[in-house]
Amino acid sequence: MVYVFKTSVDSESKLESASEILYELLPSTQWNFDLEDCDNILRIESEIEITELILNNGIFECIELE
Repeated sequence: MVYVFKTSVDSESKLESASEILYELLPSTQWNFDLEDCDNILRIESEIEITELILNNGIFECIELE
């Protein structure tokens, strides 16, 4: 399943911080940010439900898009 989030990650420094956390939380999961999109999209491909993990971790502000 692919999860899509609107995020507050809008700079390279925020991207580096978020990336470190995501590598720790989801080491075998594919994900990417699109900072050129106006919503600073984060896409995560995962077999497990990750919405609560991302939303409750406080890494950065994000809203799941449907």
